[in-house]
Amino acid sequence: MRFKSLGMSVVLGIGAGLMAAALLVRLFENRFIYFPPRFPEGFPSPESYGLKVEEVWLTAEDGVRLNAWYLPNASSSKVLLVFHGNAENLGYSLPRLRYLARLGTSLLAVDYRGYGRSEGAPNEAGIYRDAEAAYRYVVERRGCLPKNIFVYGQSLGSAVAIELASRHECGGLIVESAFTSARELARRMFRIPFFEYLPKSRFDSLAKIARVQAPVLVIHGSRDEVFPSSMAERLYRAAPGAKSFLLVEGAGHDDVFLTGGEHYLNAIRSVIDLRQGTPPA
Repeated sequence: MRFKSLGMSVVLGIGAGLMAAALLVRLFENRFIYFPPRFPEGFPSPESYGLKVEEVWLTAEDGVRLNAWYLPNASSSKVLLVFHGNAENLGYSLPRLRYLARLGTSLLAVDYRGYGRSEGAPNEAGIYRDAEAAYRYVVERRGCLPKNIFVYGQSLGSAVAIELASRHECGGLIVESAFTSARELARRMFRIPFFEYLPKSRFDSLAKIARVQAPVLVIHGSRDEVFPSSMAERLYRAAPGAKSFLLVEGAGHDDVFLTGGEHYLNAIRSVIDLRQGTPPA
């Protein structure tokens, strides 16, 4: 009888612990998901990277003000929207922006709400609104045709890019170090039945990429320690139209562009298909 009582106590204790863990996940979900660094004073300037940057402020649909950098290229009619990963901001993105600038397009990089100098606090619906604000800016303020807008996202930014490209016309979608969904990440992280259903955030890129009508390029590092390359392969298979896949041998999660070099840039160029045209304003 004593052993039965002890066993019941253990079961109840485990159950209570799981319920408490589930409650914590639900209540503090955004703190577990987002790591928004502010923009520190004394950070290297874009000029120190040889970049000509126009600092602009965007306003999301719900009134949140967003800090963004526009890197003009007067010789191109194309604009690449750049959505960075988690635990990054515009300042941390400078090495990547310098690399992407070699593509020959104009660039618009935006800090999500709560990141860098942007106002607000991040959540899934909010950062989607931030991407919408970036898209509207290049169309309405820079006079860019939707077919000349190319959407690039890395890590967390891949989910933002896929969401945007699934809703709007664009010339192409490039995702790097991407994941399939928040639910699958939760399943891999917790390995507890039903815990994957707890997060309110979905980031269901696998379902959304099937609605993208533009050409798609999926790039991933063979040694990505955050998201396995199998996730990238599934995204690639789910894309319905013209698509290509680049696995960069030896690359991890954040160094794909450095490891891939010109091969990496040429893969993106093949999507952008650079041609002379009327430059954006």
